[in-house]
Amino acid sequence: MDNTRTAGAPPTRRRPLTLALASGALAAVLVTTALATGAGAREPSGPAAGTQAVPRHAVTGYWHNFDNGSVIQRLADVPDDFDIIAVAFADSTTVPGEIEFNLDPVLGYTSEQEFKDEIAAQQAAGKSVIISVGGELGNVTVNDPASAQAFTTSTLALMDEYGFDGVDIDLEHGINATYLTQAMEGIHAATGDSLVYTMAPQTIDMQSTSSQYFQLALNTKDFLTVVNTQYYNSGTMLGCDGQVYAAGSVDFLTALACIQLESGLDPSQVGLGVPASPNAAGSGYVSPQTVTDALDCLTQGINCGTFVPDRTYPDLRGAMTWSTNWDAHSGYAWSSVVGPHVHALP
Repeated sequence: MDNTRTAGAPPTRRRPLTLALASGALAAVLVTTALATGAGAREPSGPAAGTQAVPRHAVTGYWHNFDNGSVIQRLADVPDDFDIIAVAFADSTTVPGEIEFNLDPVLGYTSEQEFKDEIAAQQAAGKSVIISVGGELGNVTVNDPASAQAFTTSTLALMDEYGFDGVDIDLEHGINATYLTQAMEGIHAATGDSLVYTMAPQTIDMQSTSSQYFQLALNTKDFLTVVNTQYYNSGTMLGCDGQVYAAGSVDFLTALACIQLESGLDPSQVGLGVPASPNAAGSGYVSPQTVTDALDCLTQGINCGTFVPDRTYPDLRGAMTWSTNWDAHSGYAWSSVVGPHVHALP
């Protein structure tokens, strides 16, 4: 994901580190208690709370907390076609593994409370709003017990402060599956099944179950919502049939998704990540029609390219795009086609 900010943009406003650490310390107490006793989890507010609130077929979109020349978009203006809105991105602190969120003044919010109110309004409309960690420039290191605990406590602190429903892992500089699993298990222990937990690995990260990202997905599959692999900014890759496929085609989407579908993840945990417009990625853009064809191929065995899966996956979760801002920049050409199609899948 490209989180490059426009040159000359106003500096971000940072929460005081002392406040972040204090919040993290409080969360650490809650997590430690939850892990030791099983208590302390947030209770769902009703039958539709938590992961049940994510539709069977869902659309995920990343929302920019920065200006990169696409569109400056308020969270309230994200279209209804999106079911999961990933706020991009959290920032790292000087403490390994710890994250914080800094609302960029360029967005025009008069206060953080105004932003929090828009989160609550999207949730009231049935959407999940989560905090994304990473992106092209973001680097949060979780590689030992201390940094895993710092990630857990600071993520929970942000969820408490802003009302985020969960977290997205979009770390593009390498991960340690062992300790990131530990961190995510701590978050799940404190939240219960209300947690919305997504991932956006690059294509190379999901070629084999031996990769760290694939291991993380399998380690946490009991509470993982969806893996939306980024099928762009990629060279040629192997499909599940052992053939080589080039990005920018329906076959690239279907043959690579098949690897996850046949290697331990539930179909409901697999989504197709694509750019919203040609401007949104360096390479790998596909038309909205190509995305809907790939969805049809995987779920119903129709509209396939040269690759035809041996079986269908009716419970496939759906699609993701980078980003809601680039979608707005192109007149919502992506979400207006892919959104209704995803929601109409049988």
